Amino acid sequence: MVDPGPLSRARSALQRYRENSHWAAVLSREVLWLVVVVGGIALGLFLACGTWPAVVAVESESMVPNMQVGDLVVVVAKDRFGEIRTYEDGAATGYEKFGMYGDVIVYRPNGAGSVHPIIHRAMRYEENVTSFQNHVYPEPQTGYLTKGDNNQLYDQGTYYPGIGFIEPVEEQWVVGKALFSVPLLGYPTLHYLEFAAVVVVIMILYELWSGRKEEAAPAEKKKTRKKKR
Repeated sequence: MVDPGPLSRARSALQRYRENSHWAAVLSREVLWLVVVVGGIALGLFLACGTWPAVVAVESESMVPNMQVGDLVVVVAKDRFGEIRTYEDGAATGYEKFGMYGDVIVYRPNGAGSVHPIIHRAMRYEENVTSFQNHVYPEPQTGYLTKGDNNQLYDQGTYYPGIGFIEPVEEQWVVGKALFSVPLLGYPTLHYLEFAAVVVVIMILYELWSGRKEEAAPAEKKKTRKKKR
């Protein structure tokens, strides 16, 4: 007997998997399709926005009323559609974004990748900052001074758990700038494990229900035929 070869065997196995009507196989195909769709959307957003992550969810009320908890914010590269414009720049030129002057930026505090990025408004750009809000920096700092629209204090000079006092935002720490937001769509991102669990449970229950319905169909047909006789 001639060995069909690994490629033919793989094709045959794939064909059997595609035609398998068992609920577990059907569910795995749907989960795989969901992963492919989500991955395609993520790739498309990355190519369009030029940054990663291309979307972030608002986690706190620091940007109220211009951004709400659960908003999904689309983020573009910092140089996309022009350079970052601060509150001071916006006040001088009339440029507004999200209800106030200047751009809202997403940045990693002190460049740390171990904490969630912060999404706040760029208020102004300062060079050689030695102290701010009663905090003295060991060395002069240069970067953006940022603040939440709903906060009384600037981010700089305040303490952030896990990294210490926040420094002026250097260019390389900026993930991007907010382009627009969509209300409520960020909640699945904030609770992605719970959301994924609910989706999987619903898919499993649907496949079980569909399988039982298909199994019951032949029995119903037999009953109908007996009644006709």
